[in-house]
Amino acid sequence: MKLLTLALGGLAVGAGAATAGDIERSQQSVAILFEQGRYAEFSFGYVKPDVSGRVGPGIPGSGNMAGSFNTWSFGYKQPLGSNMDFALILDQPIGADIDYPGNTGYPLDGTTAELRSSAITALLRYKLENNFSLYGGLRAQSVEGQAHILSTFPSPIDGSLITTDYNLDTNKDYSFGYVVGVAWEKPEIAARVALTYNSAIDHTLEADETATNPVFGDAAGESEFDTTVPQSVNLELQTGVAPDTLLFGSIRWVEWSEFLIDPAIYQRYFPGLPLVAYDSDRFTYTIGLGRKFTENWSGAMTIAYEPQTNDITGNLGPNDGYASIGLGATYTHDNMKITGGVRYIKLGDAITRGLSARFEDNDAIAVGMRVGFTF
Repeated sequence: MKLLTLALGGLAVGAGAATAGDIERSQQSVAILFEQGRYAEFSFGYVKPDVSGRVGPGIPGSGNMAGSFNTWSFGYKQPLGSNMDFALILDQPIGADIDYPGNTGYPLDGTTAELRSSAITALLRYKLENNFSLYGGLRAQSVEGQAHILSTFPSPIDGSLITTDYNLDTNKDYSFGYVVGVAWEKPEIAARVALTYNSAIDHTLEADETATNPVFGDAAGESEFDTTVPQSVNLELQTGVAPDTLLFGSIRWVEWSEFLIDPAIYQRYFPGLPLVAYDSDRFTYTIGLGRKFTENWSGAMTIAYEPQTNDITGNLGPNDGYASIGLGATYTHDNMKITGGVRYIKLGDAITRGLSARFEDNDAIAVGMRVGFTF
């Protein structure tokens, strides 16, 4: 009943004011704690989004404004005696790649943005009586970002086109959070329930900002602003439903309404339009079925759904929720397991702040591979 199921990580297709599915690149699973013996794994993924929108009739569309990107993670787990396990996880909790094509006539032609993060999480698990266990640990996380906003709008005075050129470059800030959880298992039917709380992590970023505008003038300076990578709760479940067949799923809640980036100079030129903002928190649901076909081969199918909120989104992350389907296969040989998979994501339609642009019928493709060793 030991199956390695497909896990490509979170879809990310945008930075800035967006849905959780836009910038979340790791769903912070603790599944590695439950591997047998000493175990190490490396995962790599590639995501290719296709995201475009239109302001209105007669105005050129944006073209694909979401750049392709890679993701990776590493995990190591080992027992510390009969009742204790240790795990170390390296991953990228959030990220974004925005690249509006130039020379299309769209109001944000040439706008780019990047958001980068990395984290290392150290976990301990203690096994109690009656198949229960407690686990927890610390997470160290870094965040940094850059943005180049080119915004062209008609002048309120004479209707001529005015372009604001804004640039942001932050330092890399390091901060800490924690993880706590409880799990219950019934190994004879491959049943497990794990409930995990990930704390919020607060960052204070130092920013270099510049802005030019022919009407409002130029500005430049250094500033500090606070942002919070929000707290989350994961409920992960699995159980055997027939010989060599595993049903699994998860429910994830993230308090994205606490995530905000709105630096001082940016506020002056774009009042009421934060660079990064969420109106609502998010739930994401996943369900899957895994099947062992031979001693060496097993497969899995997953379906994920993040409901739409119908909130107005930002122009750097113009989609609202998603639905996806993934297919994966695992080859096992001696102490090695290799998993490959593909995932199709249908992105939810959205209307953006300020421009009221409509982003509809967008999607993404993700492929990934994981190699694991037991030793």
